[in-house]
Amino acid sequence: MAGRLENRRALVTGGSRGIGGAIAMAFAAEGADVAFCHDDDPEGAAAVAAAVRSHGRRALPVRCDVADDDAVRRFWAESEAALGPIEILVNNAGIGGEQPFETLDLAAFDRMIAVNLRAFFHFAKLATPGMRTRRWGRIVNIASQLAYRGAPGLAHYCAAKAGVVGLTRALAVELAASGILVNAIAPGMTETRLNAGLTDEWKARKLGELPIGRFGTPGEIAPTAVLLASSDGDFYVGQTLSPNGGDVFL
Repeated sequence: MAGRLENRRALVTGGSRGIGGAIAMAFAAEGADVAFCHDDDPEGAAAVAAAVRSHGRRALPVRCDVADDDAVRRFWAESEAALGPIEILVNNAGIGGEQPFETLDLAAFDRMIAVNLRAFFHFAKLATPGMRTRRWGRIVNIASQLAYRGAPGLAHYCAAKAGVVGLTRALAVELAASGILVNAIAPGMTETRLNAGLTDEWKARKLGELPIGRFGTPGEIAPTAVLLASSDGDFYVGQTLSPNGGDVFL
């Protein structure tokens, strides 16, 4: 039986571990070839690439700092040269880090925006011309429930993720008529290396707020990306779906 993404070609940023890795593997299980980037995680990249290939699909892992414009353009070109025209883009790569607002400097803020928001815009700019020509494309942006709720020590992160939600809505309105559907996923607290830098106090406070009583796993986020990338998501336009264990009701 053919998968929901049979013979589609996807690009996932930040795909060597965590949510991005789970999405890359879920896409392959549904029949897609996957290019993905990582930032100095060769072991994780090799593991995800092997998992993709175990489904009989092509995998292309590439090291890329998504805040480096030239590196992004090279990654995109290499992906299309290896796999063919990219039909599905998942903007996932991100950084975190807890820092009180009083000590947060402009350099840290700018880096957060560059990786967690500006790069999403850049990849979308590269993706849309081909998608528009083919009149089919899917862009899935990974936001966060903190875009809606906010959190102490994460002003820069919350600002970037709120920007992702706004960018998603604007692009959705502009691109839907061209056959390009743009949506977002706003996960709740998920067990990934990105969150390892949060203090135990922060995580304990968050755990106490969750009705479900636990954090999520990357494998619980990936099915939402499959939905939005496949024909099952053909009526979703500009939406932000939030698997978050009841932390925020959207």
